[in-house]
Amino acid sequence: MSAAAVETLDCRDADPAVVRATLADIAVSNTLFGGRQAATWGVRRLLAGRAAGPITLLDVGAGMGDIARHLVARLAPRWALRPVALDHLRPAARLCQAADLPALVADLAHLPLRPGAVDVVLVSQVLHHLARNQVPAFLRCLNGLAGMGVVVADLRRARLAQAGIWAAGHILPFHPVTRRDGMLSVGRGFHRRELAALCAAAGVRPTVARRPGWRLVAWWAKER
Repeated sequence: MSAAAVETLDCRDADPAVVRATLADIAVSNTLFGGRQAATWGVRRLLAGRAAGPITLLDVGAGMGDIARHLVARLAPRWALRPVALDHLRPAARLCQAADLPALVADLAHLPLRPGAVDVVLVSQVLHHLARNQVPAFLRCLNGLAGMGVVVADLRRARLAQAGIWAAGHILPFHPVTRRDGMLSVGRGFHRRELAALCAAAGVRPTVARRPGWRLVAWWAKER
């Protein structure tokens, strides 16, 4: 597949029915192959040592909100998570709203929030959709929005991971677009040092770790 190929979820004018089908498939993949667990692991590391209480979280590129809802359940009762979903696709925001998640529709390059607007920013499986030279500026923006810190969860690039997503897409009843775009996504994933270097270029110093399911998680706390 061409490196210039465009994934369906990158297109703001994508067919809403296809968007909904693809997001439902991604939610299944997140459950079975480590997406939810990776994000939860990162948020737990960020909040370790923080006092119990309410935490506001902005889920950037939230899809249908499955990860945000999973976090609410997993972090309770110690932290009462108050998530806000943000996506550039209106069908995604509507799915989040249908699941009782507050949701915003916005261009990821122009997030309509003031600095320090939320405690935690989570960006899960979004960075690989950006050109590499766009990532540092995007991370700087997210860092500015967060009062406590940022968690980045994304895909680890590997041939075995591509083989796995290809097989899963055919064993499970995934939409043909999900199968195609899943292969593209894994091919655009990161190696650990690459993600760390992009964070460093953004002026932040993360902890970057491999997680099961060919996942990478980077997280950093803001200075108190």
